[in-house]
Amino acid sequence: MKIQPIARKTLAETVAGKLAASILDGSLQPGAHLPPERELMGQFGISRSTLREALKGLEENNLIESRPHVGWFARAIDESNMAQAKEMAGGAADTASRPATNEPPTGPFRVPMADKAIHIPNLKKDRLGTFEFISWWEREKVQNARVMVIGAGALGNEVIKNLSLMGIGNLFIVDFDKVEAANLSRSILFREGDNNRSKAEIAAARAKSINPDVHVQYLNGDITTQLGLGIFRRMDVVIGCLDNREARLAVNRFCYWVNKPWVDGAIQELLGLVRVFVPGQGACYECTLTEQALRDLSMRYSCPLLARQNILLGKVPTTPTIASIIGAMQSQEALKLINGIPVEPGKVTHFNGMVNEMHTTAYSPRDDCESHWTYGDITELPARAERTTLADLLRIARADLGPDAMIELDQELITSLECPNCHTVEKILRPLSEVTFEAGHCPTCGVLRESTLTHIITGEEDFLHRTLASVGVPSLHILRAHNGVQYRFYELTGDLAEALHFRHFEPKHVALAPATHEPQPATKNIPTSGRVRIKGEAKSDLTIKHVSAEPVGSRVKVRKSS
Repeated sequence: MKIQPIARKTLAETVAGKLAASILDGSLQPGAHLPPERELMGQFGISRSTLREALKGLEENNLIESRPHVGWFARAIDESNMAQAKEMAGGAADTASRPATNEPPTGPFRVPMADKAIHIPNLKKDRLGTFEFISWWEREKVQNARVMVIGAGALGNEVIKNLSLMGIGNLFIVDFDKVEAANLSRSILFREGDNNRSKAEIAAARAKSINPDVHVQYLNGDITTQLGLGIFRRMDVVIGCLDNREARLAVNRFCYWVNKPWVDGAIQELLGLVRVFVPGQGACYECTLTEQALRDLSMRYSCPLLARQNILLGKVPTTPTIASIIGAMQSQEALKLINGIPVEPGKVTHFNGMVNEMHTTAYSPRDDCESHWTYGDITELPARAERTTLADLLRIARADLGPDAMIELDQELITSLECPNCHTVEKILRPLSEVTFEAGHCPTCGVLRESTLTHIITGEEDFLHRTLASVGVPSLHILRAHNGVQYRFYELTGDLAEALHFRHFEPKHVALAPATHEPQPATKNIPTSGRVRIKGEAKSDLTIKHVSAEPVGSRVKVRKSS
């Protein structure tokens, strides 16, 4: 089968198509004077050279004409140029959300859904009472929802504030940074006295003060390495308020692996964007990255210590106004997902605050995207990261997959550092995230040492007695094992009660409903009959229920690289 390349329009062709559509639908009447070039550049958010390329294309197709020293004028549509106009305008209709006129749609908007039961709230006592008048809003879904907000900066502040006001029942807030004075000009939840305190903790406390009915939990840590996949798995929606590509890529992959939607937002000065990614529906975040962006991200493998440090250097200038706009749009998309209202996954909505214009376009999904992998059935182990050893997990995997089974870790382990000058070798066995750029230098020579890395546990290692936590595996994580043909996925469900509780800032006498802690039902349960005694270190003895050795429902073939 011969695969034809996908045709992509240039920016100039897209602009020309929109202008051609305006001429076709009568927005630009024959003989009408087009706006000045500077105004068109601002409306479309393009450069002068791009605009002139678009105008030149329209002129060549007899759709506009130039009058020296006066400007551009629309020509009449007749048999001589009708075909060209329709061809050029064809793509514009796909991206337009409404006709090219400036008139807003008339009539009330209602989401097509089943009739909602009539309920008359007590507006004097019910803080969410007015939401009952919204045709599509369902109280039970909203109050039972679990939403994770990753990033508690300017954008995250707005999202957390909105979700709290909207009555989202359970919020999990993640950030590794601390509050500083510069945050106070654009972050509604922070105060003068919060300097040098955890952003995640302060944001969670303020969310609880906004709405005492909201259950909150926070993590002061790095989303790329310190949050177990089991937490992602139990969320209804994940909202990313991030400022770097590596964190976005990590969130994208985690959500795809456990089949969860996430809402991304980005802001800079008066510009912003919002996009929703749903596994299996349109493009994901990694699909949107250019080849150059992917090469930049892969730098960390050639010099991982330096690359990790550089992630933290960027500071993006923002305003509280654009944070409020984009944060509101993200919160609204999350609310739609929770209430089952259709969204547009794989598309991006850009907002240009300089000219107050907004437009939505679709990304093209990539068939070879590395993020497009959803885990199969997940086996829940009554095991904990702090107590279970690598040997323990390897034994369980080999009981399922045979003697060739091996474990894959999500992050690289630095097993040793060797100085290229004095050739001294230091064995450290620490996850990459815990080794700083400074620590990578030789204490004698002062030069950067070469790292020996691994993320595969084969059973030949001399550190199998180490616990999963000591090699960087977070609590409630889901680990992968394979035998070269198929995968198995194991969750450290023994961590559940402590890793996911939504009890921060709760009065001691308040207990959450058991449903808050229970895992989702669509998982593989462990049979109660038969037990395997697995011994580790003195304090890590572990009794794990027998794991069936039958193949899982979903298999993933392992392809050997050529």
